[in-house]
Amino acid sequence: MRILVLLLLLATPAGAATTVAHGIATHGDLKYQPGFTHFDYVNPDAPKGGAIRFYGLGGFDTFNPFVIKGDPDAGSGRIYDTLMAASADEPSSEYGLLAETVETPPDRSWVAFTLRPQARFHDGQPVTPADVIWSFETLRDKGRPFYRAYYANVASVEQSGERTVKFTFKSGENRELPLILGQLPVLPKHYWQGKDFEATTLTPPLGSGPYRLGKFEPGRWSTYARVADYWGRDLPVNRGRHNFDSVRYDYYRDMTVALEALKAGAYDVRIEASSKDWATAYDIPAVRDGRLKKGEFKHARPAGMQGYAFNLRRSLFQDRRVRQALGYGLDFEWANRTLFYGQYTRSRSYFDNSELAANGLPQGAELAALEPFRDTLPAEVFSAEYQPPVTDGSGNMRDNLRRAAELLKAAGWSIDAQSKQLVNAAGKPFEFEILLVDPAYERITLPYVKNLERLGITARVRTVDPAQYQRRTDDFDFDVVMHAWGQSLSPGNEQRSYWTSTFASQPGSMNVVGLQDPTIDALVDQLVAAPDRASLVARTQALDRALQWGFYVVPNWYIAYDRLAYWDKFGMPDTIPPLGVQLDTWWSAPKRESSDGAPK
Repeated sequence: MRILVLLLLLATPAGAATTVAHGIATHGDLKYQPGFTHFDYVNPDAPKGGAIRFYGLGGFDTFNPFVIKGDPDAGSGRIYDTLMAASADEPSSEYGLLAETVETPPDRSWVAFTLRPQARFHDGQPVTPADVIWSFETLRDKGRPFYRAYYANVASVEQSGERTVKFTFKSGENRELPLILGQLPVLPKHYWQGKDFEATTLTPPLGSGPYRLGKFEPGRWSTYARVADYWGRDLPVNRGRHNFDSVRYDYYRDMTVALEALKAGAYDVRIEASSKDWATAYDIPAVRDGRLKKGEFKHARPAGMQGYAFNLRRSLFQDRRVRQALGYGLDFEWANRTLFYGQYTRSRSYFDNSELAANGLPQGAELAALEPFRDTLPAEVFSAEYQPPVTDGSGNMRDNLRRAAELLKAAGWSIDAQSKQLVNAAGKPFEFEILLVDPAYERITLPYVKNLERLGITARVRTVDPAQYQRRTDDFDFDVVMHAWGQSLSPGNEQRSYWTSTFASQPGSMNVVGLQDPTIDALVDQLVAAPDRASLVARTQALDRALQWGFYVVPNWYIAYDRLAYWDKFGMPDTIPPLGVQLDTWWSAPKRESSDGAPK
């Protein structure tokens, strides 16, 4: 590998000053040097074989996860390879998968990927630059809206060598963009010719990855078979991963049914989202005798933000004071004590559990990032540390509700003497719907609704099935949803799809709240253009602070560990990377399972 990199560097035209390497980091140096054999958090000698079974909710009607139409199968991404593969023990680094090398100039105004000559689709056809170009253009033009956000700064793409594809970027620094292109799933152009890419499909698609689609029953279950002659099985990024011969997904109506199915041995692994279930639902013989394990795996991922998200497309939520007032109706301390068994920490940042979270008052580089927008940001951004409302946990919320009532009055709302409802100047009552996808959230949401009733607000709770929920959120057909924004240790282009004006009106986009604010747009642009790690941290904190004081959500809560329940039939590496448990590094332990793969 070192010889290959040296030869490529020697072949670079004089004065070009480009770097050709086996991997790339957004900022700083790579952890894994040329010639590395595997990631540190895998077992490079993990045995292949056996099966692992997961669950899904609702159902599926397509194996195309790249478009807005349909409900894709949970495992449909397993059949595709990307140009690069990310490591789970670095903030933002990628290493060659389909691409043998990645080349960039110092200003990262373009990136070129040279494909491995051995890269193949499952039908034996080579992966070519034409496939890369077609995949990029198709996902950009026909894929889900977030692809347009990811690729917005790509000016052109061309084949620049026998196995090389070059992406040239628009002006403006964007150090993450080469890594964004590295995540590009490469689809077979020859397979999709004559097919409607935007349609749903239950025809097994062609890929190049470690698995191919096996048997399935639409909406009920699917299986993926490990490709025995997978072209990339011995690459450093794959060694010790993709160890199961079979991966299966079984679909259940809701979380309650899915939990009972796990306890019955119908599937193998569950990431537990319910604190109540984690505390009370696993007191069964299989857990007591160790056959069903409960593990709490610490991680260093940013917690992101989960909360009741307001749809700013509704006039009801366009006043910042109204949104702030609604935050005073949630009694987290009471809920944590009585509903969550003390397991959670209150969310206050969109990047909790990381150095990216805005704390204290802005200073230094963060203050410099905010200063140009002093006149358009809330004054509190510069004068106060954001903290969500706090109670004593007793259930007595009188002070908080009094403050909420003051804010609502200032926003033009008052109590009607006859109906006792909160109404505006035109006599229209304050009422809205909270849309949920899981009945388990009802026990959390209903106490919040009762607190709002004391303010004269009518909030209705509606729980729908996953397919309907997906359709309604894709079409922004909701007032309030419980939504979560995942975050990475190296935020970048995805923030555009979360927060910027361009995506507020695009169905299926991740700008769930419908935020259209030129100041937020500019802060996101600053973040994306961060030239080094220190400036990225400061600019992320600046964006975080602006979002905090915008009151776009009623913050919920988080935990800094993953709760996994799993049958004792697996081996796993000793090392858990900062990004948390990597299930694709587990392997089957035959001595712990019966001949049919079911738990003993």
